[in-house]
Amino acid sequence: MKRNKTLSLLFHTAFMVFLLAPLVIVMIVSFTDKGFISYPTDGLSLRWYQAVLDEPRIVESFWLSLKLATFSSSIAVCLAVPAALALTRYRFAGRDAINAFLMSPLMIPNVVLGVAFLRFFNLAGLSGSVFWLTMTHVIFIFPYALRLVLASATGMDREVEMAARSLGAGKWSVHTRIILPLILPGLTGGWLLSFIQSFDELTMTVFVATPGTTTLPVWMYNHIAQTIDPLITSVSAILIIATAIMMILMDRLVGLDKVLIGKG
Repeated sequence: MKRNKTLSLLFHTAFMVFLLAPLVIVMIVSFTDKGFISYPTDGLSLRWYQAVLDEPRIVESFWLSLKLATFSSSIAVCLAVPAALALTRYRFAGRDAINAFLMSPLMIPNVVLGVAFLRFFNLAGLSGSVFWLTMTHVIFIFPYALRLVLASATGMDREVEMAARSLGAGKWSVHTRIILPLILPGLTGGWLLSFIQSFDELTMTVFVATPGTTTLPVWMYNHIAQTIDPLITSVSAILIIATAIMMILMDRLVGLDKVLIGKG
């Protein structure tokens, strides 16, 4: 038994090292003092972090990605709540078909979605708009929000809701003070997962983005294709640290286990 525990510990340690090693290497390379990507490096410098602040296109694309991810994930969660409650509470003809339709973006390759949106926007004359770029992200990330809200809504104890109704609570009070708190882990997890997917989306966005709506992943992709300087590593390191901080805050505020499972 002790030997099995030791082997299990070694296996999980090696697995975590395998997962984290590329991230650590990227962060180490970001401190190089050379003008090209090199590892190991002879000296350490913050020049490429300063270069991030000195490059206005990075800052602009970052804020655009942040706003895009925030708005699209918020809209997706708002749409996922009534959809999840309808799918879990009612039995009606075509329920499974509607559920499959809402989840269908998960089954369509991102490149196919990108080409389809590009063709549609060109025909409709809607390209170049931040609003329509947001709508494409809402369609793409909606299944992620719906799946976690569905998990919370499915496991929700409806006896609490019925008790509130029997005590005279109105529909709005029940919805805001009973239902939403009960499915809060699913809402939080759905929003977080949708935010990450939207912020990190490249394959679809590269087809519909324009010079005026260039997100951070699209800028990073174009930068890698044109240069080999370590600027991209410093941007990646900042994103890695920001993601880690976000996960820690989410764990402290809600509980990461509840967020990822989507149940209270």
